[in-house]
Order: sequence, then structure tokens, then C-alpha cells
Amino acid sequence: MGVHIADVSHYVKEGDIIDREARQRATSIYLVDRTIPMLPERLCNFICSLRPNEEKLAFSAIFDLDNDANVKAFRVVHTVIKSNRRYAYEEAQQILEQNGVVDGTGRPAPKPGKNGYKGEYAEQIITLDRLAKQLRKQRFKDGSVNFDSEELHFDVDKDGHPTSCYFKHSKDANKLIEEFMLLANRHVAESVGKVAKGKKAKTLPYRVHDNPDPQKFENLRQFSAKFGYRLKSSSTKGATARAINTLIEDVQGTPQEKLIQTIALRSMMKAKYTTHNIGHFGLAFDYYTHFTSPIRRYPDTMVHRLITRYQNGGRSVNKERCEELCEHCSDMEQVAQNAERDSIKYKMVEFMSNHLGEIYDAHISGIQSYGIYAEIDENHCEGLVPMRDLDDDYYDFDEDNYCLIGRRRHHKYQLGDPIRIQVANANLDRKQLDFTLADSPARNTKQSSLAKDRKKSKRKR
Repeated sequence: MGVHIADVSHYVKEGDIIDREARQRATSIYLVDRTIPMLPERLCNFICSLRPNEEKLAFSAIFDLDNDANVKAFRVVHTVIKSNRRYAYEEAQQILEQNGVVDGTGRPAPKPGKNGYKGEYAEQIITLDRLAKQLRKQRFKDGSVNFDSEELHFDVDKDGHPTSCYFKHSKDANKLIEEFMLLANRHVAESVGKVAKGKKAKTLPYRVHDNPDPQKFENLRQFSAKFGYRLKSSSTKGATARAINTLIEDVQGTPQEKLIQTIALRSMMKAKYTTHNIGHFGLAFDYYTHFTSPIRRYPDTMVHRLITRYQNGGRSVNKERCEELCEHCSDMEQVAQNAERDSIKYKMVEFMSNHLGEIYDAHISGIQSYGIYAEIDENHCEGLVPMRDLDDDYYDFDEDNYCLIGRRRHHKYQLGDPIRIQVANANLDRKQLDFTLADSPARNTKQSSLAKDRKKSKRKR
């Protein structure tokens, strides 16, 4: 099995003008309606794109696997590849499902009938899916944290205006690719970091993820205990992660599911790049790096160059200089994430500006001293109910228990609680949605002004 990655470092030489610009950007930025690439389009979409029926230079992680997905041999080599078919995720998913795979169950396809599997290269795709599911199962057994990711997506018209929004879930075809990318990244890191006793490991940018913040983890443990869920603390990374996974499984389908998952996620540290390897808590890997996306991440290009250097007998590079680049890449990653988050907020507000005055079912997604954040169940747009609109009482903010409590009536607003909201205001300049509670006494006095705002908004458009 081969994980073939475009050999960007063959074309982008260290220190040249494209490299200097890529190093400064450090990452591509994915906004709702556009991409700001790290490298020029000619490189991204043509020269380095592994398009079918074209010979392409690649840096390949080659694995020999047995039927239980155990790695028997591994090598990372420069190659020339010529692929004969490119699949969209949806196409691969369709082949899996038409051959008996039920998405999300973790079960591979059943054995084929007398006519074999249906679809072009179906046997190869189904074999990869089976191996990926075995790798995934073992990873969780080892202590990898099981947070199923959801991404908010927008459909936009030709002018860039959002017409709908929805959460996109990762399906089996996505997880197939993810699992082999993780395998490649892990083994590339091990090939440099794992050395015999007495020998010094050569410099490499690792992708590390520290243990959960002790205080936040203790808050999670105490908070989950209030609902009857026991979270065991442990001195080992794997046991701690397995305890978190058990908690997440226990709360599935309960009213507390969203609440406890949110708090568990907030207890996690941020992953970053560094030359000082401490392992990756979330993945339960002792060694991990980024090797698989040099077109859109500069650390991957750094790793490609260093692996090539070491394979050619070169000495270890200056660790301090490499660490400076790692810090820069971590900082730029945060800048990109903030930009992507702001882009989503902007489109969210733009989308909801067409729905002023409308009432939705929602749940409380955040609690602050200045109000409560609510996420609409139907479209996942989030807005703020300011504290001033909670005018039936004076509310105190209980930070440890993620709630607001009324002083006189002791009414409680808790993270995860279902509520009904009305869209009150959509401020594009501030990227802010304001809600009011649908059953708030102040609601009726605001109805006429909301209707006027909505008419004004339509006239402007």
C-alpha cells in the first residue's frame, strides 16, 4: 500500500523566492468562498497535482501490511507515479455502500458474491477500507481520543452570498484516507525519532499534543460526576484518553451529550509544531509529524527536505533555527484558523440577516458573564442572547458549572439546555448575531422594530 505525496520540495528550493513566500504564509487559508493558497496555483493545481494518466514526481510512504493491518515493512522513497483513476470521496463512498458497507458502523464489506464486488477497482477500495477500519480500531484501543468531527459548510450563489448552511460529517471514505495519512505521518516521524540507545535523534519538526490541562480535566471529572458519569483519572496518556472515550460513549443519546462533549473538548491542549517531541495525546502516538500535505502546509515541506537530506547521509540541521520555524508555523496556523472562523461567522451572519424576527429551536452552546450563546438546531448558526435581555431576574455567572443562576427565582441556564430563540439583529461589521429568548417578556415590545429592520434589509438587497 502506497501513500503518494506530491514532491513539492523538488520544485520549491529552499531559499528561493517562492519558498520565502511559502515560509512566510506557512499554510493555505480556507475561507467559505475562496482559498488563499500557500503556493502559486500553477504548482498547486497542475505541476504538483497527482492527476490521473500523468507521470508525477512523488515522495511515497510504502507499507507492507498483513491481513490484520500490522505493518511488516516500511520505506519512504522518491518515486515517479502514474495513477489511472481519481475518485471523489462521494464516488468511493458509493462503491463501499453498494457493496454492503453501512457508513458509521465500523464494519467492513461482506464477502463478495459469485460475480465479485460491484464497481471499478471496488476490490482495492474495499480492501483499503477494511484495513483502515482495523487501524482505526487499534488506534482507539491504544488510547486515541474519539471526537467525531463536524464541519459547518455553506452553499453560496455566484455572488458569494450564502443560500444554505449545514454540518458535513466525515464518512467511511473520508476516514479511509485519514487513517492512511495518519499511518504515513506516524511512521515517517518514527523513522527519524526512533534511534538506538546511546544515539542522538536528528532534528525534525514534530506535531505534538500535550496531555489535557489538569485543572480543566478535573473540572470535567467533577462536572460529569454530577450527572452520574464517572471519569477515571490516570497517570498514563492511553488510560486517560480511554477514560474520555468511555465517557463520550456513555453520554451518547442523552440530554447531556452535547454539554459533556463540549467540556471534554475544551479540556484539550492545542496541538503545535516543535522539535521537542513529547508525543501526540489525541492520537496516542509516541511519534507524529506532518508529511502528507506539503502543498498547503510548510512544516510538511520542511519534513520532506529533512528526510531527503538524512537519506543522502546529511547531518542534522540546526535545532534552534528549526524550532523558530516551528513556532512561526504554529503561530500562522492559529492566524489561519482565526481567519477561517471569522469567515464562517461572517457568512453565518449574512445568511441569518434574511431571517430577522424568525423563531427557532436552539440549544445553549456557550455561557459567559455577559450572556448566553445559542446554536440553532436547524442550521447550526450561533448567536448571543445578551445578559440585558435576561430581564426576569439578576443572573450570576457560575464559571465552574457552565451556567447562569437567577438570584431571586433561581432559574438556571445551563450549557446544552434546549431553548427557543428569536433572531433580533445581524451585524455584519461585527460578525455578530443577536438573539432574544422567544418566551422573553421583552419579546413582544421588539416585534415591530424587528419587522421594520427586516423590511429595510430587503430594500437594501
